[in-house]
Amino acid sequence: MTTGATNWPLTAMSIETAADVVGTRQRARRIAELIGFQRQDQTRIATAVSEIARNAFTYAGGGRAEFAIAIADGEQVLQIRISDRGHGIADLPAILDGQYRSSTGMGLGLLGARRLVDRFSIESQPGKGTLVELGQRLRERGGPLTPAKLSEVVSILKREGAIDPLAALHEQNRELLQSLEELRRREAEADQLSAELADTNRGVVALYAELEERAEQLRKVSELKTRFLSNASHEFRTPLNSILALSRLLLERVDGELTAEQEKQVTYIRRTAESLTELVDDLLDLAKVEAGKIGVKIGPISVPNLFSALRGALRPLLAGAAVELIFECADDVPELVTDEAKVAQILRNLVSNALKFTEHGEVRVIARYVEKSKLAIFSVRDTGIGIAPKDQARIFEEFSQLDSQLQKAVKGTGLGLPLSRSLAELLGGTLRVESVVGQGSVFTLTIPSVFGPAARPQPSPPAGGGKKRILLVDDDETFRYIVRQMIDGELNYEVLDAADGRDGLRIARDRLPDVIVLDLQMPEMDGFQVLRELSTDPRVCAIPVIVLTSMSITPELRTELPAGVRLMSKNMVSRDNLSLFLRDAASARDLQ
Repeated sequence: MTTGATNWPLTAMSIETAADVVGTRQRARRIAELIGFQRQDQTRIATAVSEIARNAFTYAGGGRAEFAIAIADGEQVLQIRISDRGHGIADLPAILDGQYRSSTGMGLGLLGARRLVDRFSIESQPGKGTLVELGQRLRERGGPLTPAKLSEVVSILKREGAIDPLAALHEQNRELLQSLEELRRREAEADQLSAELADTNRGVVALYAELEERAEQLRKVSELKTRFLSNASHEFRTPLNSILALSRLLLERVDGELTAEQEKQVTYIRRTAESLTELVDDLLDLAKVEAGKIGVKIGPISVPNLFSALRGALRPLLAGAAVELIFECADDVPELVTDEAKVAQILRNLVSNALKFTEHGEVRVIARYVEKSKLAIFSVRDTGIGIAPKDQARIFEEFSQLDSQLQKAVKGTGLGLPLSRSLAELLGGTLRVESVVGQGSVFTLTIPSVFGPAARPQPSPPAGGGKKRILLVDDDETFRYIVRQMIDGELNYEVLDAADGRDGLRIARDRLPDVIVLDLQMPEMDGFQVLRELSTDPRVCAIPVIVLTSMSITPELRTELPAGVRLMSKNMVSRDNLSLFLRDAASARDLQ
């Protein structure tokens, strides 16, 4: 078509008899075929034209159908205009709204035709007739129709001449048979899919049963492992204490002098026994923590005195090292009320590791206090080799040790950091790491300044009576109930919930919760979109988010989530770990 053209007539025909109605349908189908519509679209266009032509013949005694290619909104459109000079349609608004009921079916014909095509318009005035325009867009059909192509279509239509009604009816019957066959095929596919879904559901039920069985087996194995470690550790202590005592007697020359070589050999025996004793002690502590049998001895702690004792205990590790050990305590750090031995054990492990993996520079231990949240924060910073991001989770796994040049030169059990994190959680706190390879690491221990219920940070009283607000966004009503039941045990939380992402965003903006617990897989607005909306809104962008998901937690999933979002699998949720996540998130909010 030439630039600027708005209409290219193809053909026109009168509708005066029932045979003309059939012919109009067949002509519409043939034109749609010639200009490139697929068979399904051909049938839709032909059916819509047939319905309007039948109305013109039945209610107005006849009419006229005109076919053309038009330009609308920059697109080529197959346009069909069907007009008549009848009495018009008096109840047109009611018909188009679907409220009109006709024994002859005129309303159904108009509504059906409107649904079958892209464009539909109708004008009708009493005594002046009716004009119906149907349009179907030609986009994505191999490019625009050229004038040469349209001239060819017009020529073909002229050569074919009048439509044979019997042939048209035969073609229509053939189309109906094809449609019925397609419907049967789809029904068979639906039945097969239903059967497959039923099999899948049975498989899922069986899988859940198997998972529950495996979980129970793992729990029993974990209990056996803990019991074994505890018993074995106790059994190892007796011979180790004997070895240490005997080596001490030999080194003190109780039974006579030793040669230089004998003294060296006994010294090696003693050092090996001390290392093994340290491993046994860590194993025993870890087993006690896992079994919930380790006690907490609460008492006042002076942080400056604690640092002084640590400085003396760790001084032997600095012998011959080009590393400076620095302790800093802020003036506003109050006297803490917690288990001094466990705090000292955590810090000793952190500083010992920092000294092992720092060849030059310094290890700096810093204590500070956050008045608002009543939290004591200890940071151990070093200028050592650092830890790659992919390894920062592994270092908290039992017996896990990273490959490095320094790792080969130093000895370790791989239990210090897992034990330290477990002890931190026992004290109601957290242990985190931040590190850059080649620049060093920062381990941060955060604990309540007062152990026990009084340790939980109390929020500044919001409108809800002083409780932390938790917003739970999940479309699964059952899971929302489960999480509410878990959180109800934490008297310091007020739970708001939302059944979809949009409602969750609205509540977050209106109520400004302290923590948001979010599902990822929700209809309409999923959790990923909710996170994007939260990040761009300055009112809510700082609210900590905990993602609870049934999706597989993979490195790829973690990269899709914003930094700082806490992630937990739904099948791992328990009252204890959810409570820990909530306290961790709420504390992080208080520190901002």
